[in-house]
Amino acid sequence: MSSLSTHILDTASGQPARGMKLSLWHDGALLYEGSSNEDGRCPTLSEGRSLPAGAYRLQFLVADYFRAQGVALPDPPFLDVVSIDFGMTDDGHYHVPLLVSPFAYSTYRGN
Repeated sequence: MSSLSTHILDTASGQPARGMKLSLWHDGALLYEGSSNEDGRCPTLSEGRSLPAGAYRLQFLVADYFRAQGVALPDPPFLDVVSIDFGMTDDGHYHVPLLVSPFAYSTYRGN
């Protein structure tokens, strides 16, 4: 069993992405729905549960976040929902951060 964390950074402003809505999915089932805190983190993402090995999806509502920040986005926005599909294969901690702007994003496996 594993644990999971994320950290969302708004690279356009150089600040943590406060209040971004996100969800966690496993085998088509919704496991978590919430928002990032003042530091751009979501400490309750896997709080109190161990996650089995398997395929997961983190979804981030980036267009809603940037609109709430007053950023003028095209219609439709270039990035609306960013989905990161990843696998967890072993025991341990997985950290899946999102660095995002209205027109680009990146991720990696952190620690």
